[in-house]
Amino acid sequence: MSSYKKKAPRNRTIELEETEIERLRAQIATMPPDDLKDAIICADVFELLPTLPRGSFDLIFADPPYNLTKKFGAEAFSQKSLNEYADWLDSWLSLCIPLLKLCGSLYLCGDWRSSSAIQSVGSRYLQLRNRITWEREKGRGAKANWKNSSEDIWFFTVSDDYTFNVDAVKQRRRVLAPYRENGKAKDWNEAGNFRDTHPSNLWTDISVPFWSMPENTDHPTQKPEKLLAKLILASTNENDLILDPFAGSGTTAVVAKKLGRHFVAIEKDEHYCLLTAKRLEMSQTDRSIQGIADGVFWERNSGPKRDR
Repeated sequence: MSSYKKKAPRNRTIELEETEIERLRAQIATMPPDDLKDAIICADVFELLPTLPRGSFDLIFADPPYNLTKKFGAEAFSQKSLNEYADWLDSWLSLCIPLLKLCGSLYLCGDWRSSSAIQSVGSRYLQLRNRITWEREKGRGAKANWKNSSEDIWFFTVSDDYTFNVDAVKQRRRVLAPYRENGKAKDWNEAGNFRDTHPSNLWTDISVPFWSMPENTDHPTQKPEKLLAKLILASTNENDLILDPFAGSGTTAVVAKKLGRHFVAIEKDEHYCLLTAKRLEMSQTDRSIQGIADGVFWERNSGPKRDR
């Protein structure tokens, strides 16, 4: 809960206050409700997944513990051998596969250590479409190795019939080498000096949440809202249902709600379930997503005012 230490004036980290705990707790289920739409479920993922209805979800976003020894609030994960980690991935991924619709997609997060395990296990059940690498520019450098500043998101689908809304996730970039044909700008906006480009599998425009951002929480591996917005807009349509089996502090649920989708968020740690509930309440009055303006994904540290 909140440490009640006085925060710096610009520190916007979301904290829980004692006076709101019971209200937020009432919004959390411990087993699947009759209506799955927009459910926060505080439960063990291995026990809960077999109870969910088959073929219900359009998208699964999974951000499991990476193969590192790390604490997540009251929970902890211990590093395993690569084969043991692959077996662990299979133990819950095999429970997720029946929950997807035939036109469904799955995104699975990992780092360079777990790449071979993710590709091998995911490809047992699904069709591998791509691997997204995003720049995670945070933390200090290593003295005896290259700094780890990227993570991967593996993109799988159940079949060849899947959703991909390319126009919803184009990125607006400043034009550095403008090309003209017959004196007129070709494929770029001369007034704003920008071009809307097709999304690639290399993302350098993501900012990891930090203390002055309004989405920041105390979760140690919180994913940015902008990152989830790209995946959700690309691979779902409005009113689709999304499952996050390792929901953490609720980024998937919050972004799904902001973008007019529905969610089921599973998290074992009650503290993070409560943070999810609070973030969802906050999203009722603030539907903005950092890095997106006027329906456009902007490059890092840029936006409409800079490019006008």
